[in-house]
Amino acid sequence: MPFPSQNLPSKIQPPPLKPGDLLRVIAPSGALREFEAFNRSIEIWRSHGYRIEIIPTIDHRWGYLAGEDGTRRQHLAAAWHDADCRGILCARGGFGSTRILENWHWQTNSGLPKWLIGFSDITALLWSLYNHGICSLHGPVLTTLADEPDWSVARLFDCVAGRPLAPIKGCGWGNGVAKGILLPGNLTVATHLLGTPIQPNFDGVILAFEDVAEAPYRIDRMLTQWRLSGALSQVRGIALGGFTRCYQPANIPSFSVEEVLRDRLSDLGIPIVSDLPFGHDHPNAILPVGVQVTLDADQGILAI
Repeated sequence: MPFPSQNLPSKIQPPPLKPGDLLRVIAPSGALREFEAFNRSIEIWRSHGYRIEIIPTIDHRWGYLAGEDGTRRQHLAAAWHDADCRGILCARGGFGSTRILENWHWQTNSGLPKWLIGFSDITALLWSLYNHGICSLHGPVLTTLADEPDWSVARLFDCVAGRPLAPIKGCGWGNGVAKGILLPGNLTVATHLLGTPIQPNFDGVILAFEDVAEAPYRIDRMLTQWRLSGALSQVRGIALGGFTRCYQPANIPSFSVEEVLRDRLSDLGIPIVSDLPFGHDHPNAILPVGVQVTLDADQGILAI
Protein backbone atom coordinates (compact mmCIF):
# COMPACT_ATOMS: atom_id res chain seq x y z
CA MET A 1 0.00 0.00 0.00
CA PRO A 2 2.23 2.86 -1.16
CA PHE A 3 1.53 6.30 0.24
CA PRO A 4 0.63 9.12 -2.11
CA SER A 5 2.69 12.25 -1.66
CA GLN A 6 -0.31 14.12 -0.18
CA ASN A 7 -3.06 13.22 2.30
CA LEU A 8 -1.11 10.36 3.84
CA PRO A 9 -3.33 7.67 5.39
CA SER A 10 -2.46 5.89 8.61
CA LYS A 11 -1.92 2.16 8.72
CA ILE A 12 -4.26 -0.22 10.52
CA GLN A 13 -3.42 -0.26 14.22
CA PRO A 14 -4.05 -3.48 16.15
CA PRO A 15 -6.37 -3.11 19.16
CA PRO A 16 -4.80 -1.99 22.45
CA LEU A 17 -3.66 -4.75 24.78
CA LYS A 18 -5.21 -5.25 28.19
CA PRO A 19 -4.22 -7.30 31.25
CA GLY A 20 -5.17 -10.93 30.76
CA ASP A 21 -4.38 -10.91 27.04
CA LEU A 22 -2.28 -13.79 25.74
CA LEU A 23 1.06 -12.90 24.13
CA ARG A 24 3.24 -15.40 22.26
CA VAL A 25 7.05 -15.33 22.50
CA ILE A 26 8.93 -16.42 19.37
CA ALA A 27 12.56 -16.31 18.22
CA PRO A 28 12.47 -15.42 14.50
CA SER A 29 16.13 -14.44 14.23
CA GLY A 30 19.27 -15.36 16.16
CA ALA A 31 19.70 -18.10 18.73
CA LEU A 32 18.84 -17.09 22.29
CA ARG A 33 21.93 -16.63 24.47
CA GLU A 34 20.98 -14.10 27.15
CA PHE A 35 18.68 -16.30 29.24
CA GLU A 36 18.91 -14.33 32.49
CA ALA A 37 17.89 -11.06 30.82
CA PHE A 38 15.23 -12.91 28.82
CA ASN A 39 13.63 -14.35 31.96
CA ARG A 40 13.65 -10.98 33.74
CA SER A 41 11.90 -9.39 30.78
CA ILE A 42 9.25 -12.13 30.72
CA GLU A 43 8.51 -11.35 34.37
CA ILE A 44 8.09 -7.65 33.55
CA TRP A 45 5.37 -8.51 31.04
CA ARG A 46 3.72 -10.90 33.48
CA SER A 47 3.85 -8.30 36.27
CA HIS A 48 1.68 -6.08 34.09
CA GLY A 49 -0.98 -8.77 33.97
CA TYR A 50 -0.31 -10.37 30.59
CA ARG A 51 -0.38 -14.12 29.97
CA ILE A 52 2.88 -15.13 28.30
CA GLU A 53 3.28 -18.30 26.24
CA ILE A 54 6.83 -19.22 25.20
CA ILE A 55 7.40 -21.60 22.32
CA PRO A 56 8.85 -24.89 23.66
CA THR A 57 11.88 -24.66 21.36
CA ILE A 58 12.93 -21.18 22.48
CA ASP A 59 16.44 -22.45 23.31
CA HIS A 60 16.97 -24.35 20.05
CA ARG A 61 19.70 -23.28 17.69
CA TRP A 62 20.82 -24.02 14.16
CA GLY A 63 24.21 -22.42 13.75
CA TYR A 64 23.69 -18.78 14.68
CA LEU A 65 19.92 -19.05 14.10
CA ALA A 66 17.16 -19.98 16.56
CA GLY A 67 16.26 -23.09 14.58
CA GLU A 68 15.88 -23.90 10.90
CA ASP A 69 14.07 -21.43 8.66
CA GLY A 70 10.99 -23.61 8.29
CA THR A 71 10.67 -23.99 12.06
CA ARG A 72 11.01 -20.28 12.74
CA ARG A 73 8.55 -19.50 9.93
CA GLN A 74 6.09 -22.00 11.40
CA HIS A 75 6.34 -20.36 14.84
CA LEU A 76 5.63 -16.93 13.35
CA ALA A 77 2.67 -18.29 11.38
CA ALA A 78 1.23 -20.11 14.40
CA ALA A 79 1.38 -16.96 16.52
CA TRP A 80 -0.03 -14.76 13.76
CA HIS A 81 -2.99 -17.07 13.05
CA ASP A 82 -3.82 -17.92 16.68
CA ALA A 83 -7.06 -16.06 17.40
CA ASP A 84 -6.36 -16.19 21.16
CA CYS A 85 -2.93 -14.54 20.77
CA ARG A 86 -3.17 -10.75 20.95
CA GLY A 87 0.51 -9.90 20.45
CA ILE A 88 3.87 -11.32 19.42
CA LEU A 89 7.01 -10.67 21.47
CA CYS A 90 10.36 -11.30 19.79
CA ALA A 91 12.99 -12.92 21.98
CA ARG A 92 16.00 -11.21 20.40
CA GLY A 93 17.43 -9.85 17.18
CA GLY A 94 20.75 -10.98 15.73
CA PHE A 95 20.18 -12.24 12.20
CA GLY A 96 17.68 -14.37 10.37
CA SER A 97 14.26 -12.71 10.09
CA THR A 98 14.79 -11.87 6.41
CA ARG A 99 15.34 -15.58 5.68
CA ILE A 100 11.85 -16.52 6.88
CA LEU A 101 10.27 -13.79 4.74
CA GLU A 102 11.13 -15.70 1.58
CA ASN A 103 7.84 -17.07 0.23
CA TRP A 104 6.02 -15.55 3.23
CA HIS A 105 2.56 -14.00 2.99
CA TRP A 106 0.90 -12.18 5.88
CA GLN A 107 -2.75 -13.14 6.12
CA THR A 108 -4.30 -9.76 6.89
CA ASN A 109 -7.90 -10.45 5.88
CA SER A 110 -8.88 -12.86 8.64
CA GLY A 111 -9.53 -11.58 12.14
CA LEU A 112 -7.98 -8.60 13.87
CA PRO A 113 -4.29 -7.81 13.38
CA LYS A 114 -2.02 -8.07 16.42
CA TRP A 115 1.00 -6.19 17.70
CA LEU A 116 4.46 -7.48 16.82
CA ILE A 117 7.21 -5.99 18.97
CA GLY A 118 10.97 -5.94 18.39
CA PHE A 119 13.87 -4.04 16.84
CA SER A 120 17.31 -4.61 15.31
CA ASP A 121 17.02 -7.66 13.02
CA ILE A 122 13.24 -7.60 13.59
CA THR A 123 13.23 -4.51 11.33
CA ALA A 124 12.58 -6.84 8.39
CA LEU A 125 9.35 -8.12 9.96
CA LEU A 126 8.23 -4.61 10.96
CA TRP A 127 8.79 -3.26 7.45
CA SER A 128 7.15 -6.28 5.84
CA LEU A 129 4.04 -5.72 7.98
CA TYR A 130 4.15 -2.02 7.07
CA ASN A 131 3.96 -2.97 3.39
CA HIS A 132 0.77 -4.89 4.18
CA GLY A 133 -0.88 -1.94 5.89
CA ILE A 134 -0.33 -3.06 9.51
CA CYS A 135 1.26 -1.01 12.30
CA SER A 136 3.78 -2.69 14.59
CA LEU A 137 6.14 -1.56 17.35
CA HIS A 138 9.87 -0.84 17.14
CA GLY A 139 11.08 -1.39 20.67
CA PRO A 140 12.85 -3.63 23.18
CA VAL A 141 13.11 -7.36 22.61
CA LEU A 142 13.06 -9.79 25.51
CA THR A 143 16.83 -9.81 25.93
CA THR A 144 16.93 -6.01 26.35
CA LEU A 145 13.69 -4.92 28.04
CA ALA A 146 14.86 -5.74 31.58
CA ASP A 147 17.77 -3.30 31.22
CA GLU A 148 15.63 -0.40 30.02
CA PRO A 149 15.21 2.63 32.31
CA ASP A 150 11.88 2.89 34.13
CA TRP A 151 10.55 5.63 31.86
CA SER A 152 11.18 3.51 28.76
CA VAL A 153 9.42 0.48 30.26
CA ALA A 154 6.48 2.69 31.25
CA ARG A 155 6.37 4.11 27.71
CA LEU A 156 6.16 0.60 26.25
CA PHE A 157 3.19 -0.35 28.41
CA ASP A 158 1.49 2.98 27.76
CA CYS A 159 1.87 2.35 24.05
CA VAL A 160 0.45 -1.17 23.97
CA ALA A 161 -2.47 -0.03 26.14
CA GLY A 162 -3.32 2.75 23.69
CA ARG A 163 -2.32 5.65 25.92
CA PRO A 164 -0.68 8.79 24.44
CA LEU A 165 3.09 8.87 24.10
CA ALA A 166 5.20 11.83 25.13
CA PRO A 167 7.48 13.39 22.50
CA ILE A 168 11.14 12.40 22.61
CA LYS A 169 13.94 14.95 22.35
CA GLY A 170 17.30 14.94 20.62
CA CYS A 171 19.57 17.37 18.76
CA GLY A 172 17.89 19.33 15.97
CA TRP A 173 19.86 20.02 12.82
CA GLY A 174 17.48 22.68 11.54
CA ASN A 175 15.46 22.86 8.30
CA GLY A 176 12.11 23.26 9.99
CA VAL A 177 9.27 20.86 10.68
CA ALA A 178 8.12 17.76 8.77
CA LYS A 179 4.98 15.68 9.11
CA GLY A 180 4.91 12.15 7.77
CA ILE A 181 4.59 8.45 8.45
CA LEU A 182 7.15 7.06 10.90
CA LEU A 183 9.25 4.16 9.63
CA PRO A 184 11.86 3.16 12.24
CA GLY A 185 14.48 0.47 11.87
CA ASN A 186 18.07 -0.64 12.08
CA LEU A 187 20.18 1.00 9.38
CA THR A 188 22.11 -2.14 8.46
CA VAL A 189 19.02 -4.33 8.16
CA ALA A 190 17.08 -1.62 6.32
CA THR A 191 19.93 -1.11 3.85
CA HIS A 192 19.85 -4.80 2.97
CA LEU A 193 16.13 -4.50 2.21
CA LEU A 194 16.73 -1.94 -0.55
CA GLY A 195 15.91 -3.43 -3.93
CA THR A 196 13.93 -6.33 -2.44
CA PRO A 197 10.15 -6.85 -2.32
CA ILE A 198 10.29 -5.78 1.35
CA GLN A 199 11.50 -2.29 0.47
CA PRO A 200 8.62 0.10 1.24
CA ASN A 201 7.55 3.13 -0.72
CA PHE A 202 9.42 5.94 1.05
CA ASP A 203 7.30 8.77 -0.31
CA GLY A 204 6.07 10.86 2.62
CA VAL A 205 7.99 8.85 5.22
CA ILE A 206 10.03 10.00 8.20
CA LEU A 207 12.83 7.48 8.57
CA ALA A 208 14.15 6.67 12.06
CA PHE A 209 17.50 4.87 12.07
CA GLU A 210 19.79 3.40 14.72
CA ASP A 211 22.74 1.01 14.63
CA VAL A 212 25.40 -0.67 16.72
CA ALA A 213 28.98 -1.89 16.32
CA GLU A 214 29.41 -0.66 12.74
CA ALA A 215 32.66 1.14 11.89
CA PRO A 216 32.18 4.68 10.54
CA TYR A 217 33.23 3.65 7.02
CA ARG A 218 30.47 1.04 7.00
CA ILE A 219 27.88 3.61 8.07
CA ASP A 220 29.25 5.81 5.26
CA ARG A 221 28.91 2.94 2.78
CA MET A 222 25.30 2.28 3.77
CA LEU A 223 24.21 5.91 3.68
CA THR A 224 25.92 6.35 0.33
CA GLN A 225 23.90 3.40 -0.96
CA TRP A 226 20.73 5.12 0.24
CA ARG A 227 21.77 8.30 -1.55
CA LEU A 228 22.61 6.50 -4.79
CA SER A 229 19.37 4.51 -4.69
CA GLY A 230 17.34 7.72 -4.73
CA ALA A 231 15.36 6.61 -1.69
CA LEU A 232 16.38 9.59 0.45
CA SER A 233 14.95 12.01 -2.10
CA GLN A 234 11.48 10.72 -1.24
CA VAL A 235 11.57 11.04 2.56
CA ARG A 236 10.29 14.06 4.49
CA GLY A 237 12.67 13.85 7.44
CA ILE A 238 15.14 11.65 9.28
CA ALA A 239 15.25 10.83 13.01
CA LEU A 240 18.52 9.36 14.26
CA GLY A 241 18.77 7.31 17.44
CA GLY A 242 21.80 5.70 19.02
CA PHE A 243 24.80 4.77 16.90
CA THR A 244 26.62 2.97 19.68
CA ARG A 245 29.98 1.18 19.62
CA CYS A 246 30.52 2.57 16.11
CA TYR A 247 34.18 3.15 16.81
CA GLN A 248 36.90 4.31 14.46
CA PRO A 249 39.49 1.58 13.71
CA ALA A 250 42.58 1.92 15.89
CA ASN A 251 45.60 3.56 14.26
CA ILE A 252 43.77 4.09 10.95
CA PRO A 253 42.69 7.55 9.75
CA SER A 254 38.93 7.83 10.10
CA PHE A 255 35.96 10.10 10.56
CA SER A 256 33.87 9.63 13.68
CA VAL A 257 30.39 8.19 13.19
CA GLU A 258 28.95 11.61 14.08
CA GLU A 259 31.01 13.20 11.31
CA VAL A 260 29.84 10.56 8.83
CA LEU A 261 26.18 11.14 9.68
CA ARG A 262 26.59 14.89 9.24
CA ASP A 263 28.50 14.52 5.98
CA ARG A 264 26.11 12.06 4.35
CA LEU A 265 22.81 13.60 5.51
CA SER A 266 23.07 17.30 6.29
CA ASP A 267 22.96 18.41 2.62
CA LEU A 268 19.58 16.73 1.96
CA GLY A 269 17.71 19.91 2.90
CA ILE A 270 15.14 18.07 5.06
CA PRO A 271 14.48 18.18 8.82
CA ILE A 272 16.85 15.90 10.74
CA VAL A 273 17.04 15.23 14.48
CA SER A 274 19.89 13.14 15.98
CA ASP A 275 20.67 11.70 19.41
CA LEU A 276 17.10 10.54 20.04
CA PRO A 277 16.72 7.92 22.80
CA PHE A 278 16.15 4.74 20.83
CA GLY A 279 18.41 1.93 19.69
CA HIS A 280 21.02 -0.52 21.00
CA ASP A 281 22.97 0.04 24.25
CA HIS A 282 20.75 3.05 24.75
CA PRO A 283 17.32 3.86 26.17
CA ASN A 284 15.14 2.29 23.50
CA ALA A 285 11.96 4.34 23.46
CA ILE A 286 9.10 2.49 21.83
CA LEU A 287 8.26 3.85 18.36
CA PRO A 288 5.05 2.82 16.57
CA VAL A 289 5.65 1.86 12.94
CA GLY A 290 3.30 3.43 10.41
CA VAL A 291 1.78 6.26 12.46
CA GLN A 292 1.75 9.94 11.58
CA VAL A 293 4.38 11.98 13.42
CA THR A 294 5.86 15.45 13.52
CA LEU A 295 9.63 15.93 13.38
CA ASP A 296 10.70 19.38 14.56
CA ALA A 297 14.35 19.80 13.58
CA ASP A 298 14.54 23.31 15.03
CA GLN A 299 13.50 22.17 18.51
CA GLY A 300 14.92 18.61 18.20
CA ILE A 301 11.62 16.87 18.91
CA LEU A 302 9.91 13.78 17.50
CA ALA A 303 6.20 13.80 18.45
CA ILE A 304 3.87 10.87 17.84
